[in-house]
Amino acid sequence: MEGVTAGTKPGLSFNRVLRMSVVALALCLFSRFAAAAELTWTGCGITKKAFMVEIAKVYKEKTGIKIRISGGGATRGIRYVSAGYSDMGGSCRHRLFDLTGAIHEEERDTKLIRVAWDALVAVVHKDNPVNNISLDNLKKVYEGKITSWKDLGGKDKRIVLLVRDGKYSGVGHMFRWLVFNDPEYGFKARALIFKSTAPLEKKIEKTLTAFGVTGISSAKKERLKVLSLDGVTPTKENIASGKYPLFRPIYITVKKDSTNPEIKRFIDFILSPEGQAEISAQGTVNLSEGEALIPLWEEKKATLGF
Repeated sequence: MEGVTAGTKPGLSFNRVLRMSVVALALCLFSRFAAAAELTWTGCGITKKAFMVEIAKVYKEKTGIKIRISGGGATRGIRYVSAGYSDMGGSCRHRLFDLTGAIHEEERDTKLIRVAWDALVAVVHKDNPVNNISLDNLKKVYEGKITSWKDLGGKDKRIVLLVRDGKYSGVGHMFRWLVFNDPEYGFKARALIFKSTAPLEKKIEKTLTAFGVTGISSAKKERLKVLSLDGVTPTKENIASGKYPLFRPIYITVKKDSTNPEIKRFIDFILSPEGQAEISAQGTVNLSEGEALIPLWEEKKATLGF
């Protein structure tokens, strides 16, 4: 066909082909930029409230990179990253082990990076007169041996116990480890079961006789009364020193073999003095503030066997 440049269709000039190529290249570059300008994070409500929401805002202002945040719990915060559904995650528990003692198959492709510390706390309605509970009585509530607020120094009303549904949720798993030394412990008490922490906390806000356990990083941002444990209030200082006993690390999760430079850039930021200062500003114990907890946590891990 005379007059047609090789490799083009009849009627398409060289200039038009060139313009189309430039547009296609621009779209490709824009697509890559858009992908690089956003990271995804999935995780538990505890880590979300402890630092992630505010860190994401600061990070976007600093770098222009948006972090899209989704909840769903600690297990999702680990396994979604492992499966490649999310760039990063947040978890308030360690990785699980299978029956052979190896890391659970759905979690072994992840790396957990400790970025701060949290603590498990007993919470009640704001108007509940009870202010303290002993560790022994805390166990008895979940064992079904204490069912009335009268036995805890309150009114003669039945305790409405609220629990997380899973043994492998961040709160559920760590509570079983730290209080009962048994990750498979089955609560004996009659209880209302919740799939996530947020609705459990909201229910306690509205129920005068309710009782539950959650993370301090979340509880302090809700309208709840946080109880002392054996007379020790879970203040930031008491958690950081280890005086309050139910402390635990909280993590950012990433895929082990990740080569995404933007993920590394974010991890570097959250571990930097600036990132750690932002965590502390949220009332959460950061790494330097919780330095005294490291040997205590290692000792606890050895004692509990994980």
